[in-house]
Amino acid sequence: MSKIGIIDLGSNSARLVIVNLFEEGYFMVEDELKESVRLGQDMDRDGFLKPQRVAETIKTLKMFKRLCESTGVERIIAVATAAVRRAKNQRSFLDEIQATCGLKVRVLSEEEEATLVYRGVINSMDVPKGIILEIGGGSTKIVYYNRRYILHYATLAFGAVTLTDLFADDSLSPKEQTEKIEEFFTEQFKKIDWLSEVEPDAQMIGVGGSFRNLYKINRIVRKYPLNTVHNYTFAVEDFRSIYEMVRVLDVEKRKRIRGLSPNRADIMPAALAIIKSFTDYLSVESFQIGGCGLREGIMFNQAIPMTEERPLSDVMSYSLNTLVKYYGCDEKHVEHVVHLSIQLFKQLRVLHKFPRVYLKVLKIAASLHDCGLRIRYYNNQKHSRYMILNSAIYGATHREVVLAAFVAGCHRKEDLLPNDWQRYKDIVTDDDLDIVRKLGVLLRIAESLDRSGQGVVTGVNCDVLGDSVIMKTELNGDASLEIAQAMKANAEFKRTFKKNLEIL
Repeated sequence: MSKIGIIDLGSNSARLVIVNLFEEGYFMVEDELKESVRLGQDMDRDGFLKPQRVAETIKTLKMFKRLCESTGVERIIAVATAAVRRAKNQRSFLDEIQATCGLKVRVLSEEEEATLVYRGVINSMDVPKGIILEIGGGSTKIVYYNRRYILHYATLAFGAVTLTDLFADDSLSPKEQTEKIEEFFTEQFKKIDWLSEVEPDAQMIGVGGSFRNLYKINRIVRKYPLNTVHNYTFAVEDFRSIYEMVRVLDVEKRKRIRGLSPNRADIMPAALAIIKSFTDYLSVESFQIGGCGLREGIMFNQAIPMTEERPLSDVMSYSLNTLVKYYGCDEKHVEHVVHLSIQLFKQLRVLHKFPRVYLKVLKIAASLHDCGLRIRYYNNQKHSRYMILNSAIYGATHREVVLAAFVAGCHRKEDLLPNDWQRYKDIVTDDDLDIVRKLGVLLRIAESLDRSGQGVVTGVNCDVLGDSVIMKTELNGDASLEIAQAMKANAEFKRTFKKNLEIL
């Protein structure tokens, strides 16, 4: 295992992410620091980075370097984006960083930045056709892709910080300022010819700190139960409600909005105005928020160099394998339980009647059913449920994650407490309880059939005969333990599927 630090020097903030790189191409974030340096502020006057901002940035980078040294970081990758890219004093600024901090900062081109944002998204979301809107402090990136290839990209030289400076006018109310920004950005969009080619079924994906803050506000407003920004689906109607609330307030009142970072209160209306003009221009009804962007693009490239050429073919499997390794699960046991769970799902489809899409739910639950052992053996199924609910599982919707968590919570015994389930009523319905119970029984049987973890039961063949299900096991050794454990699920199987279970 090796450890790297990634420094992203943006126009609004500087961020350090410390990442553990595991063998076989997996990674996990270990630590993070963020400071609001506002490097791009007041640049539009003369194109120079201001001394106060430079000094604040140098101070921040020294802190970052110190944390890297104290945590055993072996290599630091530092990149800068829009503000530094456009700065007339770029060279002297970079030289000062190297002289005072011992850091070599690489300034990303517009194409490199857009590509890294795309790689962060495409390797963490199962969205085959999308249009990415990434709002930074000094620029706005738009990337259109289909079938995992970039078709077009554009970088607009205006972000939340620069727009706030550009349209600062004491004679205008906050609402009037956002109206001006909307008009301005709509004109910018009209200059991008290929935006008219974006197909209606392309999913809009929002990336960046403004989108993450938007989610936090909406989560509090809606009392949304899952604290996971990645893959959150945002109705434009809900967005407009927040936009209308935020844009009429002055800065001090905005700072009191729950979920909104005080450091972002002054620039948030400009960011929301960009989103408003974009969703209007493309007639978007909903968008997803991506929790991964430029920094994650770098992480994927470092952990899996082949992602520089082509994205991951199976986002969810990669994510699950990462978590299995990170949680220290028995990988062979996990692989075998997943295999048996899939067999049971397919062979008993005549009973459960679920479409293939629910295989994703079962695969998540089967892959992470034992992760709760990292907390405590007793009631480990409850701990597994909690850990799945709070893990970043790429390629899965919030609904699939919640269902999988409760399925894993049933893998030792049915453990569905009404109050626990009701917490997630905005994501799942009471009808989904039937899905959880049926998949939970299948997972319990599959896990029992590898109780020794030795892969003795290599496969199953199921026949539905009258009021019974005859499950014939394919063996590679003595499976008396496995069959005895699996038969303990008979009462639950009969209650759920209305059939007796016989295992041979």
